[in-house]
Parts: sequence; structure tokens; C-alpha cells
Amino acid sequence: MSSNNHELNKFPWKHVIGLALSLILTLIALWVVVSLSLPTVATLTIIVLLAVCQAFIQLLMFMHINENHGRGYRILAIAFGFYIAVVVVYGSLWIMWFTV
Repeated sequence: MSSNNHELNKFPWKHVIGLALSLILTLIALWVVVSLSLPTVATLTIIVLLAVCQAFIQLLMFMHINENHGRGYRILAIAFGFYIAVVVVYGSLWIMWFTV
């Protein structure tokens, strides 16, 4: 019982580190777009690589993919994350398409 209580009172450093890394990657992507005069293909490549890194950080730090909850939980968590990403991207594109 005491170790379980210790887990409840522990500060969520993993989430703080995940948030900080996500913010840093987002600021790097912003800096690449705003400050550097790279060709479009190079800029998009860098942004996609940063997005993939951020997706892995989200999976590890916030969706707890590396914890042992069973294979079904991991598949469901990844599928849910993918669903949310698709909804956000296509929803944003839909809004931009019909508001222009």
C-alpha cells in the first residue's frame, strides 16, 4: 500500500519533460520556417522530421506506450492517436477549404 501511495504522490516529471520537448520541437520548426531561407523541399523535410520526433515523444511520454499494459492497450492507444491526428488534419483542411 505504501508503494502505491508513493506512486500517487509522485510529481509527473515525465509529463513535464514531454511538454518541454514538444515545445522545443515546435519552436525549432517555427524558427526553421521564419528565420531560415531554405528551399521549400528542405523546409518541409525538416518540419516532417520534427513532427515524427514529436509524435514519438507524444506516444512515449503522454500515451504511455512503453509501459506494460498489454498489446491490445498499445494498439488501441496508437489507433486512437492516429484517429485524432487524422481528424485534426482533415478538419483543419476542411475549414481552410470552405472559408476561402
